[in-house]
Amino acid sequence: MTEAPENRIEDAILDAIAEQRLPAGTKLGEQVLSELFDCNRANVRRALASLAGQHIVELRPNRGAFVVTPTPQEARDIFQARRAIERTIAREAAKHATVEDIRKLREIIEEEAQARATARKPLELRLSRQFHIQLAKIAGNHVLERFLAELTMRSTLILGLYSSGGASQCSEDEHTEIVNALEKGDAEALSHLIDEHLQHLEADLSFDRPKQIGFGLAQALVSPSY
Repeated sequence: MTEAPENRIEDAILDAIAEQRLPAGTKLGEQVLSELFDCNRANVRRALASLAGQHIVELRPNRGAFVVTPTPQEARDIFQARRAIERTIAREAAKHATVEDIRKLREIIEEEAQARATARKPLELRLSRQFHIQLAKIAGNHVLERFLAELTMRSTLILGLYSSGGASQCSEDEHTEIVNALEKGDAEALSHLIDEHLQHLEADLSFDRPKQIGFGLAQALVSPSY
């Protein structure tokens, strides 16, 4: 079955945001999107409405659709929410993690390290987010997993806009320590390490001078070759 145009548009925009190819504030022109995906504007509007419901796109009357630009306060709120959710995820994951789960997480860490070493930033970003989503899958709470998927996407926008460092800023060592605690089934240590990890990410944010990154929409929606 052919995938609906609105699903293709939504997936492409989410992938581009997750890889920081589509930065905060980018205008999502209906005409450009309809041409790129060979569909009509009704399909585009449905995709944009869905993304607006996920708080990824802002629909501005008489101006169009834009990738959201989180304010400093929204950035703080999102990281606070992530810490609360991921601490719960950590405690649940510690109860359910299998040998295969541990293997998969270590594989993600290794791939992330290779992507960083070879300067493949989009892949590094994708893998960093995948690590956190995988922990949520291990926890087995689909509601928390869905919330985290949205929050990590919004975090990517925040890091792209305000991070004083580069790429994902997720430390390989911190991810490894998290997996070590998970393997031991140490819920308290795991919860603490997750909280500390997210605090480090937030501490790297600088709200004094947001980055201004310019990309053409068509160029941004073309997936990089890894």
